Amino acid sequence: MSGAAIFIKDDLHISDVQVEVLVGILNLYSILGSAAAGRTSDWIGRRYTIVIAGAIFFAGALLMGFATNYSFLMFGRFVAGIGVGYAAMIAPVYIAEVSPASSRGFLTSFHEIFINGGILLGYVSNYAFSKLPTHLGWRMMLGVGAIPSVMLAVGVLAIPESPRWLVMQGRLGEARQVLEKISDTHEEAHLRLADIKQAAAIPEHCNDDIVQVSKQSHGEGVWKELLVHPTPAVRHILIAAVGIHFFQQITGIDAVVLYSPRIFEKAGITSKDKKLLATVAVGFVKTIFILVATFFLDRIGRRPLLLSSVAGMILSLGTLGVALTVIDHSHEKMMWAVVLAVAMVLSYVAFFSIGMGPITCVYSTEIFPLRMRAQGWSMGVGVNRVTSGVISMTFISLYKGITIGGVFLLFAGLATVAWVFFYTMLPETRGKTLEDMEVLFGKFYKWRSASEMLKSKSCDNKDLGKQLNGHDNTNGKIQLGPTKNQAN
Repeated sequence: MSGAAIFIKDDLHISDVQVEVLVGILNLYSILGSAAAGRTSDWIGRRYTIVIAGAIFFAGALLMGFATNYSFLMFGRFVAGIGVGYAAMIAPVYIAEVSPASSRGFLTSFHEIFINGGILLGYVSNYAFSKLPTHLGWRMMLGVGAIPSVMLAVGVLAIPESPRWLVMQGRLGEARQVLEKISDTHEEAHLRLADIKQAAAIPEHCNDDIVQVSKQSHGEGVWKELLVHPTPAVRHILIAAVGIHFFQQITGIDAVVLYSPRIFEKAGITSKDKKLLATVAVGFVKTIFILVATFFLDRIGRRPLLLSSVAGMILSLGTLGVALTVIDHSHEKMMWAVVLAVAMVLSYVAFFSIGMGPITCVYSTEIFPLRMRAQGWSMGVGVNRVTSGVISMTFISLYKGITIGGVFLLFAGLATVAWVFFYTMLPETRGKTLEDMEVLFGKFYKWRSASEMLKSKSCDNKDLGKQLNGHDNTNGKIQLGPTKNQAN
């Protein structure tokens, strides 16, 4: 849409306000899809929910591609927005639920990697289709999205259902088969199944292929537990998840992604070709650096990457704001300021992609307990999309009001607040099982004591594999507390 908007404005003769609404409204529409996806995924499963998302994407892309006027185009954006909400909610949940703790960060970040790959392809297709006549070029830019939608809907049929969702439905036999396929060893599959059963409140001795589960495992009463009567742990988890989604968008990433041609124009680049090529550079840098981030998420940890990422964003946004202010107040072209502004845009997206981008997805999927993961994640996505919608639907009006440099200085200030929030409220989750999160959270800014307790538990449980292999007197049961000798 960033490139298409240039040509849509010329072809349909719409105002800047209409451009803002067209660009940003998709994020608000996606809230409806996100809200529906949580319930749908608990009802028909994670896999078929992704199929539905692909089908909606396909319809939305075709409607936008064949739009004949602004109203028709807005309807296409509405349909596409529902698909965005479905996919944004369910894909990270599915990946987190099939991934082992040792590589969960790496695998969950795939969602963000391919979003950035899609953004890059969008920028490249914008440049390629810009050579066509105006009335045809922007329609191709939007309609071509139907192709990957079909690939998604068909390809997902070849993957297994989430073992956690299967356990929630009482289908232990199928869950066991899936875990055997996606785990490195039989022992790992056994331990993961035991953890999931415990989280789903299924007694450890229940090993039938089909078992009865409580109504809450089907999603009943989860919203009340999440919002009306949350435990301290759930309240802390909710604040952390909503906070990281809010700050990811309020610091301006979608303004840069969606309005990069306008930002480069304000920096002094006037040629349409050069503006579109510069946006390709933005997409390339985003994709490369998020690939780099995937190799550090499970090695360095979430907190160090997130905090260093936001610190770099603060520096880049502040410098960009100063450079654009200098350009705005200069009567002649200052090449050094133009180069600095372009470099700071690229620096900002690089720092974002190495931490804030992938970690938001990874962190907020892994911290929710199994019984409320779909609903909790959908809340995070809802906040994310509302914030993104507000930013993208007001960016042009905002920079006309406080100048383009002032907008990025504002984003730098908000990023500073984000850094303080992350440092205070977000504990490290690297290597923790999804079922450990309720222990780690609940102390709010005093979470470090809970982290130390989990480290002690981890040391105690290192003997578990030896106990299983040595046929000791545990009878295959998982030791969650201290042994008698340790207690003494």
